[in-house]
Amino acid sequence: MTEKIKVFLVDDHPLVRDGLANLINQEPGLVVCGEAGNEPEALALIATAKPAVAVVDISLEKGSGIELVKSLKAQHPEVVTLVLSMHDESLYAERSLHAGARGYIMKREAAKKIVQGILAVHSGQLYVSEKISAQLAEKFVGGRKAAGGLVEQLSDRELEVFQLLGRGLNTRQIAEHLHVGFKTVQAYSARIKEKLNLANATELLSEAIRWSDSQQKK
Repeated sequence: MTEKIKVFLVDDHPLVRDGLANLINQEPGLVVCGEAGNEPEALALIATAKPAVAVVDISLEKGSGIELVKSLKAQHPEVVTLVLSMHDESLYAERSLHAGARGYIMKREAAKKIVQGILAVHSGQLYVSEKISAQLAEKFVGGRKAAGGLVEQLSDRELEVFQLLGRGLNTRQIAEHLHVGFKTVQAYSARIKEKLNLANATELLSEAIRWSDSQQKK
């Protein structure tokens, strides 16, 4: 009897995890071996669950999906990661791949593509949309940077801080969310202002909210 592919789910919404687990467990060759709602919990449980594939959401209640992907690549290189997110793939798919993920699926497409994505990354393939595949090919051939405006210049951590500012979190709350120091978040904010050509904290907050609203409308 062929051994099933073990899948671990990381998402901070229990209902989302339940829905994904139902879809995955219906596939004869797949089984969900565990789940977690945040980055620290996921790292602790994956060490004992020993999945072949981890399906990771970018936005977590504690920690960061991107940082979790990096940690899994370093600590558990045998685990292949597939990112599942509501965020714009034009900005986050390539970042996810750079972090070590082997695929990226938008949440609105999860029901149709989650099983296909898991099987693809487990077999060693990259799994991204045709749009992202074309975008990556264009960058490789032409050496041009993908469209994304000034926000594209932000590092992974800077983008996380910018996103959390747009969601209404203050500096102290962001520090707690990302498990970093208060002054570290202040330093990230200063770099964001510089890269986005913003004069002060008020402009930074306004731009973060505007950008966050625009992402939700996509």
